[in-house]
Amino acid sequence: MQKCLPSVLNCDYPNKEIIVIDNASSDDSVAWLQEAYPQLKIHVEKENGGFSIGNNVGMQIATGDYVVLLNNDVEVDKNWLAPLVQLMELEKQVAAVQPKMLQYNKRDTFEYAGACGGMLDKYGYGFARGRLFAHVEKDMGQYETIENIFWACGAAIMLRKSAIESFMPNVLDPAFFMHFEEIDLCWRLQRQGWQIKVVPQSKVYHIGGASLNQENPRKTYFNFRNSLLALYKNYSPQQFKKVYKVRKRIDKIAFLFFCLKGEFAHAKSIKK
Repeated sequence: MQKCLPSVLNCDYPNKEIIVIDNASSDDSVAWLQEAYPQLKIHVEKENGGFSIGNNVGMQIATGDYVVLLNNDVEVDKNWLAPLVQLMELEKQVAAVQPKMLQYNKRDTFEYAGACGGMLDKYGYGFARGRLFAHVEKDMGQYETIENIFWACGAAIMLRKSAIESFMPNVLDPAFFMHFEEIDLCWRLQRQGWQIKVVPQSKVYHIGGASLNQENPRKTYFNFRNSLLALYKNYSPQQFKKVYKVRKRIDKIAFLFFCLKGEFAHAKSIKK
C-alpha cells in the first residue's frame, strides 16, 4: 500500500473519490493511512470477509457513476482512468472494463492475474490474452486493440454502477471469499446482456499474490472450489452435469500431478 497508493492519488483524472476498505487488518495500516493521507475515506471492517465482502462494502459507499475495484498491490499509470471512462461513456452496453495488467517488477511482461483480458473455457478454467496456464508473454504490442473479453480482473476492474445496482448489496458473491468472484460477476452481467471489455491504452502494474501467493494450498483450494461454484451457478443443471463429468476427470489428473511432484498439501486442497 505504501508503494502503490501514491500513484492512485497522483493520477491525473480530476473527478474521483478514493475509498480505502480495511478488512480487519492486524498491522498498523489504518493508523498509517490516517496520518499520511487524512483526506481519504477509510472504512474499517470488524471481520475479514475476504475480497468479496470488502469490495461490496466499498461499492455501496462509492458515489460515482463508475466504481473501480483496485487491489492494494497495484500501481497505476498517471493517465490510466481516462481511457476506461471514455470507453464507458461511448459504449453504454459495457458493464465492466479492465486495463492492461503488467508485472510490477518486470514491466515489459504481462501479469498472471489478468494480463490483457480474461477468458474462460467451458470447463471453468480461466486464462487470459497474454497468459496461458503459468506461461506469461512479453508485451510486444500484440494485444493493443480494445476487445470483448469474458472476465475483467478483480485486481483492477471498472464497473458501471447502474449495471451492478440490481446485485446490491452482494455484487460479489460472499461465498467465494477470494478468487473467481469477478469471473462469476462478469458471467452474471453477460447473462443480463452486458458486455465486458479490455482497454489496453490504460496500464497498471500488479505485484500479485500479496494476499495469498501461488505456493499457498489455500489458494489452490479456492481456485478449484470457486471455479466449480461459478459453473454450478451459471450453467443450467443439465449443462453443469454434462461439464462436471469431464471436469472431475481433469481435476483428478491435477490431483495426481501434485502428488507426483510431492506437493501433497496442494493435492489435498483439490480433493477437499
